[in-house]
Amino acid sequence: MLEISARVSIPDNELEFITMRAGGPGGQHVNKTDSAVQLRFDYANSPSLPGIYKEALSRMKDHRILPSGLILIRVESERSQLMNKEAAKEALVALLQKAGRPVKVRRPTKPSKAAKARRTDSKTHRGKIKSARGKVKL
Repeated sequence: MLEISARVSIPDNELEFITMRAGGPGGQHVNKTDSAVQLRFDYANSPSLPGIYKEALSRMKDHRILPSGLILIRVESERSQLMNKEAAKEALVALLQKAGRPVKVRRPTKPSKAAKARRTDSKTHRGKIKSARGKVKL
């Protein structure tokens, strides 16, 4: 069971793990074992994921979220397959928690009267300095 929040959890049977050979250094060991892990989660058809999460995931701009409703997370950072599986689960939990957070609404603000006054005062002061740079009259 994968705990996303206090109310949301995903059963293990909805997660699909595919193992493959990892690239990069590792000596002879890298050619013999399938240590890289790809986690697949079909969030669009998941009965345990609330609709709010599904809508937020479909709006998110992340290369791991496909338009077809799948989340693909590939991890090959560790030499152990078990550790890569745990890292993939943690990445999925972080992604779903990010989708579960409400979007902060931006409210436009206006400058205060004092800020406007400071701005105009500085402009007139600067103008007086520039006008004083002219030729000296005798």
